[in-house]
Amino acid sequence: MTVAPRLRIVGPGRAGRSLGSALQRAGWQVVGLLGRDDDLRGAGAGADLVLITTPDAVIAEVAAAIEPTPQPVIAHAAGSLGLDVLAGHPRTAAIHPLVALPDPERGAERLFGSWFALAGDPIVQRAAADLGGRWFEVADQDRAAYHAAAVVASNHLVALMGQVERIAGGIGVPGEAYLHLAAGALQNVAEVGPAAALTGPAARGDWATIARHLDAIDPSERPAYLALAAAARRLVDDDGLPPELTGR
Repeated sequence: MTVAPRLRIVGPGRAGRSLGSALQRAGWQVVGLLGRDDDLRGAGAGADLVLITTPDAVIAEVAAAIEPTPQPVIAHAAGSLGLDVLAGHPRTAAIHPLVALPDPERGAERLFGSWFALAGDPIVQRAAADLGGRWFEVADQDRAAYHAAAVVASNHLVALMGQVERIAGGIGVPGEAYLHLAAGALQNVAEVGPAAALTGPAARGDWATIARHLDAIDPSERPAYLALAAAARRLVDDDGLPPELTGR
């Protein structure tokens, strides 16, 4: 019988509790969750993997507070940081789930079958595999770019849907209709790629329609609309938007 790996979480927030709960369901032993007021020196004792899920800014400080020992792997779950922030520990790793974790319960469910960005000790490959996930390795020098793309794909997408909600608010169109539209657009991207999936006025150079949009929406929404219309235009033409629009 394979011995279940022992996991200790340092930073029991959304990410930490999501990962701890999911791995426990996958058969791992969760041997403790430590917070900011706990003594971290012995965090490695009795653990195979110590996973730091604190805010990125304090990961190096937290890792330095843990006494280095030969057995446990000290890892973090940050997308933009490399293994250098764990310097001083004999075995290090990183595991960043490429999935949004809105709360521990939903997060634990969504971790199963998700993608993971990994680095370092192969114990994190065991973690990803036990969650039924797929993974890729990201070198330290590429992690900031990798994470920037992840933020655009997830956080910025959510912000865009917030703009949809504001612009469409009060005109009687169900929000579900726009969500269906967005889901279809993402499916098109998955099937044919961004350039071929692009439709709409920016793609076809219909500046009169874009001007009507700008007149119809609140002035506070115009900078984001114009920035994204310009980004859409880049998929078909590097010339960008005409000055009469960008100056509005």
